[in-house]
Amino acid sequence: MKKLVTDSEVQPFGSSKARKDFTEERVAHLTRLCARGFNRSLTRRLVEHGISFGQWVFLRILWNEQGLTQRDLAERANLTEPTVHTALVGMEQQGLINRFTKKGNRRKHHVFLTEHGKSLRAVLEPLAIEANEVALRGLDIEQRNVLRDTLIKVLENLEEDEVEAFARGQRMPPTRGSFT
Repeated sequence: MKKLVTDSEVQPFGSSKARKDFTEERVAHLTRLCARGFNRSLTRRLVEHGISFGQWVFLRILWNEQGLTQRDLAERANLTEPTVHTALVGMEQQGLINRFTKKGNRRKHHVFLTEHGKSLRAVLEPLAIEANEVALRGLDIEQRNVLRDTLIKVLENLEEDEVEAFARGQRMPPTRGSFT
């Protein structure tokens, strides 16, 4: 049986009594911590509107392009199709999306936002901007641009590494089960 965590047991991000010195940490670890902090910051804001972080990911994609299939959404969100399916079922139950099939292909469901799903953009996007501004507090515009450019370069390097690994026959191991 899972133990429920109470509000009194949940500690704010980075709230340990002994403040950690991050100067010796690897960039990968710092990036992971920052991503976790961004996610927590935005999640706290989204929950007030009944939206989870996972739903936010799909809303952002669908605000820019509707009619995508589950596979399209999985690729854009970098998630597995079963994970996307589970999220879409919940979003449909909440009245955020509708799924339709096109004539001649009853297997592929195309996802469209409802009017409610569309209307949330005006409410939720400012929350994401706010979370970003909180994270970048104290950085001037030049520092922000350097940070953005640096992160883009890091992403490009990692994408190139993955393409090269794929060409050598290396594949990502499954996320569940054994590695053997």
